[in-house]
Amino acid sequence: MTSTTRTKTALSKGGLLTTALLASSMLTAVAVHAQTQAPQGAPQGAVALDEVVVTAQKRSENLQDVPVSIQALGEAKLEQLHVASFTDYVKYLPSVSFQTTSPGFSNVYFRGVASGGDGNHSGSLPSVGVYLDEQPVTTIQGALDIHIYDIARVEALSGPQGTLYGASSQAGTLRIITNKPSTAGFKAGYDLEANTIAHGDQGYVAEGFVNQPISDKVAVRLVGWAEHQGGYIDNVAGSRTYPTSGITVNNASRVKKDYNDVDLYGGRAAVKIEAGDNWVITPQVMGQVEKVGGLFAEDRSLGALKVAHYYPETSKDKWWQAAMTVEGKVSNLDVVYAGSYLDRDVDTRQDYTDYSFFYDTLAGYGAYWTDDAGNPVDPSQYIMGHDAYMKLSHELRVSTPQEYRFRVVGGLFYQRQTHGIHQNYRIDDIGDSISVPGHPGTIWLTEQKRVDRDSAAFGEVAFDITDKLTLTGGIRFFKSDNSLKGFYGYGAGYGSTGEKACFAGPEIEGAPCTNLDKRVKENGNSKKVNLTYKIDPDKLVYVTYSEGFRPGGINRRGTLPPYQSDFLKNYEFGWKTSWADNRFRWNGAVFHQTWDDFQFSIVGANGLTEIKNAVSAEIDGAETDFSFAIKHGLTLNGAATYIDAKLKGTYCGKVDPTTGKPITNCPVDLDNYPERAPDGQRLPVTPKFKANLNARYEFDLAGYDAFVQGGIVGQTDAWADLRTFAREVLGKQAGYITTDLSAGLGRDSWTFSAYVVNLNDSRASQTRTTECVEAVCGAEVYSVPLRPRTIGVKFGQKF
Repeated sequence: MTSTTRTKTALSKGGLLTTALLASSMLTAVAVHAQTQAPQGAPQGAVALDEVVVTAQKRSENLQDVPVSIQALGEAKLEQLHVASFTDYVKYLPSVSFQTTSPGFSNVYFRGVASGGDGNHSGSLPSVGVYLDEQPVTTIQGALDIHIYDIARVEALSGPQGTLYGASSQAGTLRIITNKPSTAGFKAGYDLEANTIAHGDQGYVAEGFVNQPISDKVAVRLVGWAEHQGGYIDNVAGSRTYPTSGITVNNASRVKKDYNDVDLYGGRAAVKIEAGDNWVITPQVMGQVEKVGGLFAEDRSLGALKVAHYYPETSKDKWWQAAMTVEGKVSNLDVVYAGSYLDRDVDTRQDYTDYSFFYDTLAGYGAYWTDDAGNPVDPSQYIMGHDAYMKLSHELRVSTPQEYRFRVVGGLFYQRQTHGIHQNYRIDDIGDSISVPGHPGTIWLTEQKRVDRDSAAFGEVAFDITDKLTLTGGIRFFKSDNSLKGFYGYGAGYGSTGEKACFAGPEIEGAPCTNLDKRVKENGNSKKVNLTYKIDPDKLVYVTYSEGFRPGGINRRGTLPPYQSDFLKNYEFGWKTSWADNRFRWNGAVFHQTWDDFQFSIVGANGLTEIKNAVSAEIDGAETDFSFAIKHGLTLNGAATYIDAKLKGTYCGKVDPTTGKPITNCPVDLDNYPERAPDGQRLPVTPKFKANLNARYEFDLAGYDAFVQGGIVGQTDAWADLRTFAREVLGKQAGYITTDLSAGLGRDSWTFSAYVVNLNDSRASQTRTTECVEAVCGAEVYSVPLRPRTIGVKFGQKF
């Protein structure tokens, strides 16, 4: 029996994975390791866990003193776990789930707050905020794929963070904190890595940093990286004959092994300026280019890690961010300004022949596509896209001294985001009478500009009722102003939309005219109340009520009403505890959440995203983490989350055309409604149980600093979509277990290590999709698998 077969068998027998990992106490992968020095007051020679400092509440605090459910991966742990990207670290955060189609195109979720759906472009704002230091980097389409190197820590804040972090932190917040320049002295380092992927190609990584003081008041830090990820998906030979015209096409010119490779390079430059005794100014510029070739999904009807596609499939994601943080004091108040400007451009090419073939087979689609003489042409489609994002943000906040009995944090926030959308659906050789004007060969064009404006005033107040009991309250008042303008649809020679629906001349560059110009404004507030009881210096418990929100917006299909804001309400009880002279930590939380009229994106007619408000959902869950310094050099870490997320009410895809609110009195014959989902239907994407366990042993080996490390990550099954008919097409994503191993040694300034990721070579699915509407293209289901077993070696030095 293979390891994969054993995994499937275990998962089918009443949750053996759950039992095994719970029995291991569900330890967390936080940034801690065994120490040789004892903490103050501990017995001489005892071991202890490092203190973990976080800034989740806009202050520097010990993780164990913060009454928020936080998981933190520090610099040492990120290096030990060979974390280089989003998908690398998120697997160690059980409260986090995600969907991905390829690097740079991932959607992240917390605590089961995920509606699934297959909306493919300019959908709802994300429900999870991602921050790079103090600045938000969540663009309208999703978060940046930031290479993880020279990073101080990654913080994951579970639950609504709407009071301090705003609209895009409805369900949680991810924070990537960089290492800052230091005037303490020169420091530098580099790392070189080579790896090979089972059934695939080879890759490499080169990284380095330099920290150089310029004076006793000024220092600069420079960081750079370059990475090549080998491919492992094969584009195999295939052919298709279109039934309407009899035209046969093949992909002989596109056949290639391991064609989903990635090249990534970037850098960061930061300066620290100490302006007097009380002020520090830190400007920073960071940029990255990520070139992706091929598809990261497999068509399992062709075999493992294989597809048969006919047109080039590439993406180039390039972005840069200029940011500045100013920190100082005015009297006894701490003042922080954080501002940033982010520019991101994404160019994509996508094969769309599934859509062409299945629509021709179903509806004689190929008969519409002819040259100017009326002769049929090859109806195969492909998409050329360009997305231009801009994000400008400013935040000014003031806080009172942390030692005060009565503490206040308050501030103002402004953000403006734009998204320029160019989606060109092409059929080569069609006639000019069919093409969209100004775009020969284009059957459908989206040329739009979306603008999302957000402003807020926020504050939190904490009062120590006694030396053990603290009450905290917070509120955020917000305004949102979102607009969408431009063109979508066919030329005048085909269909009833597009050019035929225009009411004004072109206002967006490249558009033949304007058939969409809408705007929606909203305002409201989100609240938080927390009561914390400090049992003793090492243990606390807390209860929290918190709210998160997400603004509504305009549908790209202008005939649909705007979609409305959705709100998340969270009721939580949690604990933070340290035991045995800080050798053992156990934290956790249980929670109940209600998600009202949540936004749900689907691909509607003509492949255009439609966003509607669905019914409500309820989510119950528990999360826990554990760290144990067993003895000198031996540490266990791990975490686990259990989530039960269900619809509250029947969803049938209907909304009130005036208000946009969901219609709940659905017809009895729901089988006639392909968007149907019955009351109690489990929410998609998030598994019911997810956990990880990691053990590391550091020891002396003939005068060298040596280590061995092993880890296990697993989760139970999940659905890819909310709707019943889509589940029938896509199938359930099976649960899985993967194992990682590493070992190495070092001395003085250098280290050498070898590792294996996904030792059992699991092919579990991370996402399942079809290229077009499932009822039509259900025969072609694509599964995005875990990256196959990867073996690598790494050498590094620090000076």
